Amino acid sequence: MKRLFTGQSDTGLVRPVNQDSFYYDPEGRFFIVADGMGGHAGGQEASRIAADTIKNYLLERWDSEDESGALLEAALLKANQAILLDQNQHPERSDMGTTVVVLIFREADLQPWCAHVGDSRLYRLRGPHLEQITEDHTWVARAMKEGILTPDQARVHPWRHVLSQCLGREDLGQIEIQQFEVQTGDRLLICSDGLTEELSDLVIAQNLKGIRACEKAAEELILAAKKHGGRDNITVVLISIGSDSNAD
Repeated sequence: MKRLFTGQSDTGLVRPVNQDSFYYDPEGRFFIVADGMGGHAGGQEASRIAADTIKNYLLERWDSEDESGALLEAALLKANQAILLDQNQHPERSDMGTTVVVLIFREADLQPWCAHVGDSRLYRLRGPHLEQITEDHTWVARAMKEGILTPDQARVHPWRHVLSQCLGREDLGQIEIQQFEVQTGDRLLICSDGLTEELSDLVIAQNLKGIRACEKAAEELILAAKKHGGRDNITVVLISIGSDSNAD
């Protein structure tokens, strides 16, 4: 299944440095977005370590007989251990961590797999409908699930950035791994919360529906987030599934 893709990252209007990292395989086999935390140097380093470690592990094991879910789990666990090792070697970065979303397309699988930790997100746009594939690992997401908060309350809650898990923790919980379905015409969006903090799902969907070219759509999403405040780093990776016409 043909894939057209792009990735862009912006520091935003408030943060002095960009603590996000992203990578996409030139052949479109896998995509990574990580959003670091723990001070300027710590956040940058945590997201870089995660992206580099996962990329290298996937490249090393890509043609193995590892089942894709197990491959993803091993890659993220290896990234977690790499961050912990760096924390031990550099005590000034002991509180650093990162979110991550990884999306892979392997020929042996009929459909893609994804894994994530934290509140960076994977979305699927099908026709006019935007669906969040990943579930945020945050206090407010759990509160919404339990009926304690409404979505509107969660969007402005002072604890909305409190993560329930991230890479860079000895007590890392279960990594969420899933296979999901795509079809020709779908668009997949992986982003850091610098985008979703500023733009509602409705605005994101309108942008993705209205602009077909991948690079232009990614650029406009980042510009829109900056117009709404740009309070955090903003990273967007966009994949169009199908023919060239889906991104022209």
